[in-house]
Amino acid sequence: MEKTKKQGGKNRECGFEENSEERDSGNIIEGRHGVTEAFRSGRTIDKLYILEGCQDGPILTIKREAKKQDTIIKYVTKERLGQLSETGKHQGVVAVAAAYTYATVEEILDRARQRQEQPFILLLDGIEDPHNLGAIIRTANLAGAHGVIIPKNRAVGLTAAVARASAGAVNYTPVAKVTNLSKTIEDLKKEGMWFVCADMGGTSMYKLDLKGPMGLVVGSEGQGVSRLVREKCDMTAAIPMRGDIDSLNASVAAGILAYEIVRQRLG
Repeated sequence: MEKTKKQGGKNRECGFEENSEERDSGNIIEGRHGVTEAFRSGRTIDKLYILEGCQDGPILTIKREAKKQDTIIKYVTKERLGQLSETGKHQGVVAVAAAYTYATVEEILDRARQRQEQPFILLLDGIEDPHNLGAIIRTANLAGAHGVIIPKNRAVGLTAAVARASAGAVNYTPVAKVTNLSKTIEDLKKEGMWFVCADMGGTSMYKLDLKGPMGLVVGSEGQGVSRLVREKCDMTAAIPMRGDIDSLNASVAAGILAYEIVRQRLG
């Protein structure tokens, strides 16, 4: 651990009380000591928020610990940190810890092998709403999927809100977090998997062969599946719609497509 000289009063560079109290409140961890110890204890940190321009010793130590875990670091204003803080004593740093431990992609594949089933995995590209992620995890569990894969960037992690929205399914359905979703699809293709991407401009899901080892890729409501991820998929599936609006909630779309895969597997 890097040793730094402590002084009383305020740290002028970072604008906090040096000896202010820190405490862990739920999934929000505030203060330099609390955040450092969270990393060193092995706790999974989804995001780390640091006051922009703050570069003193303790902050550099936290950044080194974050890089070991490949944690996303966001540099934000003092006002933004104040919004994230639950105690008002953040000392220039706030971490958001995962409520549950992430699985690995290999553990998801092992789950399929243990059940002697062809892999069925949901891959989510850019789902930022915790209620949508929780609902999709719940659907994945009920549809018999072996796991869910989410990206580290531009996506919600396993927060307490996600766990609540999953109605407990997060305890039974492994969720893996990966740096590069496109690369993960490439790797899974080497395991014999095929990938279908949810896309309104695609082929009707009823006309596609969705049997076999399958990965279902679903994007956010606003952006859909990103171009790079979509290009890695083998097919694009559209859900036939007859109403007056042109899109479905992401979790609803995931549920419909997941159960078409189930229907074909059972047929």
